[in-house]
Amino acid sequence: MREYLLAAGGDVQVGEHLKWQVLGLAINADTVLSTAIAAVIVLGFGLYLAAKSKAKVPSGLQLAFESVTDQVERQVESNMGIRTAPFVVPLAISLFFFILIANWLSLVPHAFEHYVAPPTADVNLTFALSFFVIILVHVTGIRVNGKHYFRHFIEPYPVLLPLLVIEELVKPITLALRLFGNILAGTVMVGVLSLIPALASWLPISAWKLFDLFIGALQALIFALLTILYFGFATGSQDAEAAH
Repeated sequence: MREYLLAAGGDVQVGEHLKWQVLGLAINADTVLSTAIAAVIVLGFGLYLAAKSKAKVPSGLQLAFESVTDQVERQVESNMGIRTAPFVVPLAISLFFFILIANWLSLVPHAFEHYVAPPTADVNLTFALSFFVIILVHVTGIRVNGKHYFRHFIEPYPVLLPLLVIEELVKPITLALRLFGNILAGTVMVGVLSLIPALASWLPISAWKLFDLFIGALQALIFALLTILYFGFATGSQDAEAAH
């Protein structure tokens, strides 16, 4: 892909980042900066909502947040019960808004994307998020169900153990690559469109960035929803035990 784009006369480089050398380690500077920007925006959003929470007339942002919170609480309650692991609600909400803002950094003008690119287009961040979620899922499953948690690996038949283990190992990979692939594809598409002469490229680039708004929101929703579902699967054996 990179060779094709360069041959076409563009300067689109896929998978390359600004680097910081720290103690012999190469750190993707653009990913770190973009992640920090997304985190600051989310924290600022939370502080703003906290300050406005007692207002008599809620703002549009507050109504949007309350709507998201209500939907997340409904999903958690239906999949595992909020009391089973109450932290899942704020975790899913935080992941949704952080990933949403991180994805929407793709709206930054193309000239600045080399410095402030969507950090979710870097597989290092998406793998960090997915491994954090999956490890916490298993820890929660063990805490809630104790030794019975591992029973689901041999149910309904012990012969399925290898397949179920592989399924668990694949979960963080698919969770990370789904988010990474969709956001990276958007940045590559903008790079391809930028090969069009400037007078003609502004319209398709603008249209694609608007489409990125939808894709970014959808991917944030999918990541948060799968997080809830994984917690539901991990804690579900307790309900099954109680039913017996």
